[in-house]
Amino acid sequence: MQKLPMINIGLGCPNFTFAVYIANKPPMFEYNELNKVQPLIPDEIQSIGQACGNGWRKVFNVYAKLLFALDNTYFPYSLQAQRWQEYRDHYLLQSKTNTALLFTAPHLDANSNVIHIICGKSHAKYLLTTGALSAQLLWLDHDFAIDKVNNVIVCPYFDYRQLSNIKIERLAILINELKNSATI
Repeated sequence: MQKLPMINIGLGCPNFTFAVYIANKPPMFEYNELNKVQPLIPDEIQSIGQACGNGWRKVFNVYAKLLFALDNTYFPYSLQAQRWQEYRDHYLLQSKTNTALLFTAPHLDANSNVIHIICGKSHAKYLLTTGALSAQLLWLDHDFAIDKVNNVIVCPYFDYRQLSNIKIERLAILINELKNSATI
């Protein structure tokens, strides 16, 4: 039996190396009809925030803050803008940024250099129980789990209350360690 190709669906750069997986899509018609990874255009993040509310603004803000907290030796996102807000507004999830926000399960390949971040323990558990995720997660504590072989990290949902600045820093350290261990 031939295996069907796995298709990523979401927002961002189709050739991503940094992917965040989230359980829900912005509740707008154009995103419900997605069948691929579609780059955003300038000001689209602001439009989604205006149309969909504070929850989506928080997702994009936390994503940009996380990218800015990473070691720019491996992740040059913070070299493209002076502040995370500028990066969010002018680069995040656009073509050629290597970032994606995906609404599908991670397609894991131990030989890949893609970093996979799953938003929320509930989403990760759902993906595991449905068989959509085949990671071997090691729970570090109540909030974070990791599969170093497949570059997967489970973290709290991208919201200020769940993924505070302190937890963003912890997540950045885990991601930096993954990347650093892969280059040794």
